[in-house]
Amino acid sequence: MNPTTAGEPILSLQKLCFTWPKQVCSVLAIEQLQIESGEQLFLMGPSGSGKTTLLGILAGIIKPQQGEVTVLGQNIASLKGAAGDRFRADHIGFIFQMFNLIPYLSVQENVILPCRFSTSRKEAALRQSSELEEEARRLLGHLRLDSKELINKPVVELSVGQQQRVAAARALIGSPELLIADEPTSSLDSEHREAFIQLLFEECALAGTTLIFVSHDTSLAGLFHRTVRLQDLNQAGRENREGESQ
Repeated sequence: MNPTTAGEPILSLQKLCFTWPKQVCSVLAIEQLQIESGEQLFLMGPSGSGKTTLLGILAGIIKPQQGEVTVLGQNIASLKGAAGDRFRADHIGFIFQMFNLIPYLSVQENVILPCRFSTSRKEAALRQSSELEEEARRLLGHLRLDSKELINKPVVELSVGQQQRVAAARALIGSPELLIADEPTSSLDSEHREAFIQLLFEECALAGTTLIFVSHDTSLAGLFHRTVRLQDLNQAGRENREGESQ
């Protein structure tokens, strides 16, 4: 693992600017954002406000045209190819809005997958349980997905809500330092939503993982350490709205 130096934020964003190709207006223009180690941050914004784009930048999947994005002391915008892939595999768990599960793998195999690409996450998982399969079942059990019949099913045979919970267990395994969750409760009913968020908090606290949780569901904001409204953070969004109103 690659912990931050004492007193440094786990994530720091400075003078970020991002515009999609062939577009005139910037999607994101953010002067500064800092997130402390162990923090549980709720990032709120309506659909189309640039939340998913920002998360892609924070994970190093999308490269900004300007600015610096530092995670665990590493400027991830400067990492290219295999180096960026390795950094994400070792340090970042990501719950994608569209899940991105491997359709031909079973539930258990999907959850274990990050440990196949990262030695450090494999070692962390084995500190929690004696085997990777046991650790996968432990996480799935929190989400009521640990029946023997279910864990061996291909994920394509699961409901949308079940697939969303599998994606969460996959992101959590191996205790990554940073967990990014993009609308992770959108397909869950109220009962499963509560269990899901409780799992996130418990596992993040256990591992010292920092959580960035993105949603448009304002009712969840009070559960988190801090809430950031993307509309307040994003100068480009304000300028675009002002231009539309004139």
